[in-house]
Amino acid sequence: MDDLALLRAIIEDLRAETGTIHWVGPDGMLHLAAVVGAFPSPVLEAIRVIPVGKGLAGLAAERRTCVTVCNLQSDASGQARPGARATGMEGAITAPCIAPDGTLAGVVGVANAGARTFTDAEQESLLAHGRRLAQVRAAARVADSGTEPRHTP
Repeated sequence: MDDLALLRAIIEDLRAETGTIHWVGPDGMLHLAAVVGAFPSPVLEAIRVIPVGKGLAGLAAERRTCVTVCNLQSDASGQARPGARATGMEGAITAPCIAPDGTLAGVVGVANAGARTFTDAEQESLLAHGRRLAQVRAAARVADSGTEPRHTP
């Protein structure tokens, strides 16, 4: 299953409307890998590459735990960046994708159009989804690292 299919399943599981997956690149930044939902062009540009420690995704990466905001539009905590507000979403949650070896592989996030407080159980669920995403990514990298190219006859 690819990133987009996995993200759609996570959105459905958490009854969310939009979502993103970012993977840590060689530069240590979070690079957008999958998007579900209508994001305005300026927002896509703003979230294409995210520094660790900035915005909801960057904070989840830095803290290695979920970051939630009940209402992005009225958040005064400083966690949400202006680009997040431009999505039009309100309730949002991000979680780190921790690889089996304990390293940070990326961040997964989902959001809803209405204000929403994510429960502890939902936060645990997203953390578990993040671990599974990191495992799938690690397995895919191992499969792709062979000396023979993979192909279908």
